[in-house]
Amino acid sequence: MRKGIHPVYREATVHCACGNSFKTRSTIGDINVDICSNCHPFFTGTQKIVDTEGRVERFRKKYAQKTK
Repeated sequence: MRKGIHPVYREATVHCACGNSFKTRSTIGDINVDICSNCHPFFTGTQKIVDTEGRVERFRKKYAQKTK
C-alpha cells in the first residue's frame, strides 16, 4: 500500500443512548449511536407485532371497482 493516502484505522468506542458501550475499529474515532444490539427490540425480544387486521379489507373496499 502507498504511504500517506490511507486514513488511520484505529480503535474506537461506540456509545449508545442506553448507556452501553463497546470497542470496535474505525477511521472516525468515537461514535455515538441512538440504538444498539443491547437495546434494539429485535435483539431484546420485546418486538411488538403491528396489528393490521382490517386494513387490507378497508383498502379493497375503498378502492374496489364497481361491477355493473
